[in-house]
Amino acid sequence: MREIFVVVERSGDGLEESALELLTAARSLGEVTVSAVLTGAEVADLASEAARWFDDVYVFDDPALSQPDGDFQSRVLAPLIDRRKPFVTLVPHTNTGLELAPMLSVRAGLPLIADAMAIESCTAQDSSAGVACLRAVRAMHGGKVQARVAAIPAENGVMVSVRPGAYAPPDAVPGTGGAVHPETIPEGVAPRRQYVETVAPEPGAVDISHAEVLVAVGRGIEDEENLEALRSLADAMGAEVACTRPVVDRKWLEKTRQVGTSGVTVRPRVYLALGISGSFQHLGGVKGDPFIAAINTDPSAPIFGVADVGIVGDILDLIPLLEEKIRERRG
Repeated sequence: MREIFVVVERSGDGLEESALELLTAARSLGEVTVSAVLTGAEVADLASEAARWFDDVYVFDDPALSQPDGDFQSRVLAPLIDRRKPFVTLVPHTNTGLELAPMLSVRAGLPLIADAMAIESCTAQDSSAGVACLRAVRAMHGGKVQARVAAIPAENGVMVSVRPGAYAPPDAVPGTGGAVHPETIPEGVAPRRQYVETVAPEPGAVDISHAEVLVAVGRGIEDEENLEALRSLADAMGAEVACTRPVVDRKWLEKTRQVGTSGVTVRPRVYLALGISGSFQHLGGVKGDPFIAAINTDPSAPIFGVADVGIVGDILDLIPLLEEKIRERRG
């Protein structure tokens, strides 16, 4: 059975959600064993937590690995990949993964597909090259195009960085736990950088990828001044504000609130789309099966093709009415 490596990250004292998202991605490749690869300092408890989900856990627990360092991690992990030769190594397309993936792919001799939104394996019969490969969907040209690309695994497999939110975490812990395999840093491998500091995000920064309710706005908002009414509606709904690329291009909202193939992938329970046409670039960033409500002046807007509820109208007229009714209902 083919083995899949998942490089996992920590969030506080637990696993980063991307670890379980990548577990789902790995399981989608068929009958495979999925092994977690964990690096850090004093991560015994985290390794035990990972073992509840993964078939095996390879853990490098060393004070030298206390801080993220893509160069050091790549030199630590490359020998493990060379020894185990997994079919695929999955890395989260996060700030840490953005540095680690290309460095590790070079050191381990792996073809790299970056920022994938979906992956699938293909048989020799399905492959134009006549050999088994890995296919992925990724955004190109600033999110204007979604391309299907393929990589033929090298001797040590293929590496893919997967966009956070592209897959949902498993619903439940598997019935049996995996084994933890302690690993040691290869002889002669040491950090070549000195950690200085971690710069925290600016106050007010929000991660919309984990929001359960989103109020998203597009060109139909017309003017920056109208965003105040949008924020008031979001507050009434207990929602976060999101937007499309044109709103970010006008610098009305920050890039971290942009939903789409060139922005953030989200997986909300409820998605209210206001003045959004519904281009594939935007909808490509909305995953899962959210309840979508849409308001647009154009009755033929693509957003109505995916919406559970659609209203043809001017959002500037309807936003205050929606807020009033929601606040009445919520008391």
